Amino acid sequence: MTFDRGRGGRIGIEEAVLCEHKAVAQIAAIIGDAAAEGRRLLLTRLSAEQFDDLPDNLAQSVDYCTASRTAILGEIGPLARDPRIALVSAGTSDYAPMAEARRTLAYGGMDATEVSDVGVAGLWRLLAREEMLREMDVVIVFAGMDAALPSVVAGLVPGVVIGVPTSVGYGVARGGRVALDSILASCAPGVTVVNIDNGYGAATSALRLANMMRRAAAGG
Repeated sequence: MTFDRGRGGRIGIEEAVLCEHKAVAQIAAIIGDAAAEGRRLLLTRLSAEQFDDLPDNLAQSVDYCTASRTAILGEIGPLARDPRIALVSAGTSDYAPMAEARRTLAYGGMDATEVSDVGVAGLWRLLAREEMLREMDVVIVFAGMDAALPSVVAGLVPGVVIGVPTSVGYGVARGGRVALDSILASCAPGVTVVNIDNGYGAATSALRLANMMRRAAAGG
């Protein structure tokens, strides 16, 4: 792997390693090279089976999260709370991509407020948190099935809304395709959407926004 070591300085986001479809030997070599150079590293879509098959010394060198299927090599420093970011899920079944987003944000130095299980089938749960969500600069919304939640949130809050369609749902939900199409067809203005289950992509979009807001605040 030819690592893009200058990416963090160039765009403000370091290169991550997508482990899906990689052999364990390839993942081990990547972690070993990064550790030898003293570099931090974010690994995504690292299955529990892949992690368990890593050599013990490499497995012990990373912080692995089963729910998000991510691993982090190196320290995570204090997390910034400005700009304010919220992660909102329609149901607890949407937790895996939300966890991936949370870990990606933390790796990028940003804290996030989590709001879980506020899908539109029980709209009162969302409305009870409306005031808090209106204070957020970025709201990342995770929803499967018909994915109505991102549109509803975008109709309530002034901040940037990023929709993450999830693969949750029976039959015609088609593994998240209906959720994706629903968010793309949203009548709420300004809703942004990433790919199915792509918590990483949503988080890096939020990190770009955060970096831009910091530059603007600094007059850069």
